[in-house]
Amino acid sequence: MKVAVVGCGAIGSFYGAKLAHAGHEVHFLLRSDYEVVRRQGVFIRSPQGDFRVRPHCAKEPEEVGPGDMVLIGLKTTANDQFGRLLPPLAGPDTAVLTLQNGLGNEEQLAQFFPPAQILGGLCFVCLNRLEPGLIHHIAHGQVVLGEFQGPPQKRAQDAARMFQAAGVQCALSDNLARTHWEKLTWNIPFNGLGVAGGAGLEAILSGEWNSTVPAARPKTVSTDQLLADPRWTALVRELMFEIIRAAGALGFDIPDSMPDKHIERTRAMGAYKASTLLDFERGQPMELESLFFEPLQQARKAGVAVPRLESLCRLLAKLDSAPRAISG
Repeated sequence: MKVAVVGCGAIGSFYGAKLAHAGHEVHFLLRSDYEVVRRQGVFIRSPQGDFRVRPHCAKEPEEVGPGDMVLIGLKTTANDQFGRLLPPLAGPDTAVLTLQNGLGNEEQLAQFFPPAQILGGLCFVCLNRLEPGLIHHIAHGQVVLGEFQGPPQKRAQDAARMFQAAGVQCALSDNLARTHWEKLTWNIPFNGLGVAGGAGLEAILSGEWNSTVPAARPKTVSTDQLLADPRWTALVRELMFEIIRAAGALGFDIPDSMPDKHIERTRAMGAYKASTLLDFERGQPMELESLFFEPLQQARKAGVAVPRLESLCRLLAKLDSAPRAISG
């Protein structure tokens, strides 16, 4: 298959490299990493085995043209680029698969493509981009795929088989929206508290924070640190159960056993820093809208009280490199 990867950070590079390693014609749409990847390819350092691939490289989507699949690994802060980057890559039969975090990405894609072409994928993986063309895969790697609207059809089934044949554990979701909320039960506490944790537990519990961001940014808190302190672990659980209640009010049943499963898997990761922490440490905009603010708004509309999420969102909004107010 001809696959175009848009957004070649850790997620896009890793899964794009897996597909290229399996023999697919993979094109990376690149900006700052173009020269390095063109010369050296992409190296994946992984406990499953290291490997290097040399994907086709392009700076503009018109150089690639339409293919069988567009794989979107962009940060959601760049979704305003959909209209420029994606249409040249997609014909009427192209599957458009977003592997992005949070809520609302498929809806934004529907402004440009028919719903039947749109797939969503959730990546349960622990990895980081260390430098241009170098990805460190630490653990896990499963992708859960679903249709934007409705149960899996042939397009989603074909995509799942493609990933499986490339050595990626891949499952199909019969309800993509519910699966998004299931992943939020991990993403919100570990991404959010990882960034805000340096401000201190009391700041999060009280919802109080200085009106201006301090000159010295608070230190981030890795997953092992959050789970080493019973007070932080209790707050992780509280946030998880708030998300579960919000999801339930929206018609998405998530079992109460989910927090225990997430925490057990996360302990096995060791000292892992999720993507939002790395964005914060680099002074880059964080993916707050899709990961935090949209879930908060949906919880409010469903009439569910989420005081821990409210407090976390207010603090993250003040810590972000593009501060914004949280109403309500």
